[in-house]
Amino acid sequence: MNKFVPAETFPPGEFLRDELDARGWTQTEFAEMIGRPVRLVNEIIAGKRAVTPETARDFAAAFGTSAQLWMNLETTWQLSKVPPRDASIAREAALRERFPVREMMKRGWISASKTLDELEASLFNFFGIKSILDPIFLPHAARRNYARDVTTIQWAWILRINQLASALQLKPYSEAKLRLAIPELEKQMMEPENIRHVPKILSDCGVRFVVAEPIPGSEIQGVCFWINNNKAPVIGLTLKGDQIDKFWFNLWHELEHVLNGDGKNGPILENFDEMTETDESEKLANIAAADHCVPHAAMRDFILRHNPMFSEKSLLGFARIVKRHPGIVAGQIQRQTGRWELFKKYQPRVRHIIVETALTDGYGVTI
Repeated sequence: MNKFVPAETFPPGEFLRDELDARGWTQTEFAEMIGRPVRLVNEIIAGKRAVTPETARDFAAAFGTSAQLWMNLETTWQLSKVPPRDASIAREAALRERFPVREMMKRGWISASKTLDELEASLFNFFGIKSILDPIFLPHAARRNYARDVTTIQWAWILRINQLASALQLKPYSEAKLRLAIPELEKQMMEPENIRHVPKILSDCGVRFVVAEPIPGSEIQGVCFWINNNKAPVIGLTLKGDQIDKFWFNLWHELEHVLNGDGKNGPILENFDEMTETDESEKLANIAAADHCVPHAAMRDFILRHNPMFSEKSLLGFARIVKRHPGIVAGQIQRQTGRWELFKKYQPRVRHIIVETALTDGYGVTI
């Protein structure tokens, strides 16, 4: 009996009746054997009562089978009586498993569709694909061969940056202008309020700068890529870490990618695991960003002279010398010594300042 697989689905009672007939047992005799009422055995055979875990164990003991066999027969029979469900359930589940549908609707990245067809069309249009199995990539560029695959959540954020950046009308990008603008950008690093000038300085050079609130779990700080046939650079930041030092480090990191022409073969992501970064372009961008935040030679000399007894007086004096806000200097001390508790009170939050002038999606800003 253990090897018997029915070609059709029958109630467990039919199998019970066949087993009793094969052994020449009556229902009364069998009921007495398992210590159950005759009525229970009769109703199971008649299909009026379901097999329970308790009766399954009794049947298994009597026939030398497993209790699971009888439970499987019961489950299969009950499922056979339920009409097939609409395939749309599995279809929508597949969409929601791959794409962050709820968060995208919440942010207005896709509309709150009334039908599944509308939802699917909206998602496919947003991600630039024709089926749920298609790979995602940015228009005008081939996807980069990442050491870590870009998640769909990250792609959603990147493509939102792409949407917003593509809507900006700027003068053509000029690398020469951007390099000339570096001293002007560095002048803005002395006061938090000066950050509001950054979008204008970048736009004058043809660099599209966009801020978008990230989807939870995206683990991304910034991105650099190019649009308009690789002629227009885009910098996107999440501002998840919105202290002054993080803003400037992330901005200089992405600007270094722009100046190096990185990201023309696909978006260059800055993730949160900076200390374990293995990509050479990312390493170079990190080095350049740190040097813009505080010139490397001056920072190294300061740390050698004061480590481990850093004082607020020495921090403030050094910040004046290098013409940087103390919070930016504090950030580099923390990064290079691993002492993240140092001078945190000197690191003001700046997100509320930059969103006033940058093209922003999220953080209370409605587009």
